[in-house]
Amino acid sequence: MSGARIPNILSIAGSDPSGGAGIQADLKSIAACGGYGMAAIAALTVQNTRGVTGVHTPPADFLTGQLQAISGDIRIDAVKIGMLATAEVIEAVTGWLGTQPGTAVVLDPVLVSTSGDRLLEHDAEAALRRLLPLATVVTPNTAELAALLGEPEATGWDAVLGQAERLAHRYNVLVLAKGGHLAGGECPDALVGPDGVHAEVSGPRVDTPNSHGTGCSLSSALATLWARCGDWGDALRLARGWLQDALATAGELEVGGGHGPVNHFSALWAGRMAPSADALLSTWWDGIAGLRSRIDSLTFIRGLRDGSLPAGEFHFYLAQDALYLRTYSQVLSRAAQLAPNREEQSFWAAGAVGALQEEANLHRSRLGATGDPEPSPTTSAYLNHLLASDTSYPQLVAAILPCYWLYQDIGRRLAAASSPGNPYADWLDAYSSPEFDEATAAAIATVQQVAFRADATGLAAMRRAFEESSRHELAFFAQTAADAAAGRVAAPGEVDADGLVGVPSL
Repeated sequence: MSGARIPNILSIAGSDPSGGAGIQADLKSIAACGGYGMAAIAALTVQNTRGVTGVHTPPADFLTGQLQAISGDIRIDAVKIGMLATAEVIEAVTGWLGTQPGTAVVLDPVLVSTSGDRLLEHDAEAALRRLLPLATVVTPNTAELAALLGEPEATGWDAVLGQAERLAHRYNVLVLAKGGHLAGGECPDALVGPDGVHAEVSGPRVDTPNSHGTGCSLSSALATLWARCGDWGDALRLARGWLQDALATAGELEVGGGHGPVNHFSALWAGRMAPSADALLSTWWDGIAGLRSRIDSLTFIRGLRDGSLPAGEFHFYLAQDALYLRTYSQVLSRAAQLAPNREEQSFWAAGAVGALQEEANLHRSRLGATGDPEPSPTTSAYLNHLLASDTSYPQLVAAILPCYWLYQDIGRRLAAASSPGNPYADWLDAYSSPEFDEATAAAIATVQQVAFRADATGLAAMRRAFEESSRHELAFFAQTAADAAAGRVAAPGEVDADGLVGVPSL
């Protein structure tokens, strides 16, 4: 957070004396995600982890006074709205929002709690629908989404997305479609606008009974992280990663005998930083945009696209790539050994086998029975970089990722631009296949979860490893005579116009 403005986030919601939901959860979530939390209390509840047994609503003009006092003195970067128990309270909030044009508003339309209690009076729902167009993002659970549309509750993800799009179109808002209440091992979330899905994130469901205040916490985190990074899709990805950790560690808390709260400060108590845009792999990818453009400009890449690459130069590349893949398979096996859970172990182990199969099938069919050449200095430098990363699982998987991501990106685009009869169509097909797309998406998702788990030092090391591997990929593609003669890669230790440092072998 050093050097960045800390956003001020206002929560307008009800109070939960047990601390797991409502205003209390909002303030914890805002702080955990790097914001300064403020609170205007719209209702007082009698509740604990087992349920809600009473609600007291202060006069609506008292809430208006709270809101005016805050907005008259303090900059508000985003507003999160939770439980508003009566039509009068909703109208008070609606009137105040009319004096705050342009303010980002995340509205969690609290109708039903996790424990199944009805939290909004029925005659207030019409007033809530008048508030909806003033929101930027609406975050209902599946029961609330159906209630706002007057439809039966959806039981499948496609139906949830359809309802979210209808609600988004009706009120011209973004809707956060949530899969937490659906059955199955996966738990998807998606930001849906009137024109369809804008961003979708999925991951394994966290099996825990401690889900009290999950909706409050997610919506507050979303508002805070949007105020920090300025993009709703990125804010959702960060909020999801933070909440998944908070749910996974909720059992460390000993609060109540019902649905316990999530562990809002799990990362802080473990010595990790608040969710940061630096943990988003999309920022890493954007950070190598100049390098990716340089790869596209290589004679080797252009020759692959139109089939004009001399056969001898492709043969040299394949021979070096075959040498690379053998050691790369060992590196993937090492990642499987270091992985902290069975799912990640299985993924990297399968990748190790796949790398050997690729070397055997594509490369040997092209190279025949010719003897192995010596590895070039460029190939050796890349492999030495990967091998030197194997003492740290996060750093190692970050170093591995460009070999998936860059090849998938290049292969997909070259295959789309290739003409019939291209002599290198088999290479293009291998890296633009649905199977490789699936493997690359899984690699990105796996490394993304590792990045979310990393502390500041580990995250910085991961990004350096990713960027260095990307530079080695550029050098690996630039080994052809034409590209080497043109000096398309910086010399050792030199920094080029894109801020890329030459790898040691060049």
